[in-house]
Amino acid sequence: MRVFRGVSATRVPVVVRAVGARVAATTWGGRAARAARVVLCCVPGVAAVGILLMCAVFVGPGAAGKSGDGPVRRVVGHAAAQPRIVPRAEWLGGEVPHQPPARYADRVHAVFVHHTDSPNGYDCADVPRLIHYLYAGQTEGRQWDDIGYNFLVDRCGTIYEGRAGGIDRAVMGAHTQGFNQGSVGIAAIGTFTAGTPVPRAMTDAVAALAAWKLGLSDVDPRATVRMVSTNSLSKYRAGTSGQFSAVSGHNDGYYTQCPGAALTAALPRIREEAARLQRR
Repeated sequence: MRVFRGVSATRVPVVVRAVGARVAATTWGGRAARAARVVLCCVPGVAAVGILLMCAVFVGPGAAGKSGDGPVRRVVGHAAAQPRIVPRAEWLGGEVPHQPPARYADRVHAVFVHHTDSPNGYDCADVPRLIHYLYAGQTEGRQWDDIGYNFLVDRCGTIYEGRAGGIDRAVMGAHTQGFNQGSVGIAAIGTFTAGTPVPRAMTDAVAALAAWKLGLSDVDPRATVRMVSTNSLSKYRAGTSGQFSAVSGHNDGYYTQCPGAALTAALPRIREEAARLQRR
């Protein structure tokens, strides 16, 4: 939901129930000369900002949540390997943003998939520059404190870190109106309306990222989750709960066509692939 000639994203928090951290089991050695206790912890700018089109939404300037150093989620029951993620420094190009501390949820409950509503024929080598345009449009054009998406994926399957705060933490983004807290926003770079081919490398990367992020909270990508909206501009009045797939499209939480019919149709396969990567 962003045009490199324009800009879009949604923001406003959601209240989700806190869940305590999982702790690894403890085991005792018994046959050694000295009895030993072994604790096993699995720790494993832009010249112009255009008008928003398909994924245009209203957003707020901030979101409530924990700030400062958020908790790092540890590997739990159905962990998946962390895919390679290009750090945000690559697209910031030496720029050092002055922004408030990141806000955090206690854990990630769901993933919301987006598209950027931009041309599909880009050179993947040029993606860092394109992401920087998006960032500048949102921070300069809309006065946000950072890029809205937690991650972005290009048509070659490369994953980029978006919003600051730590890739392995439950960083609150600004991507899905009313449901930003406790979720991850993944933006597919391109436009995926009906009949548009969705690159397999892109969907595989989205699946790998979803598997890893949801695995840190032991959430099955095929499961349904319930989240409480804090903004009545979403599909759910503030204070009411909505039921989502753990891997949902932007249009599941907000009145929009994002992430496009073609990418929406690919979500079931993404969920199954993510579950496979979690060995479920």
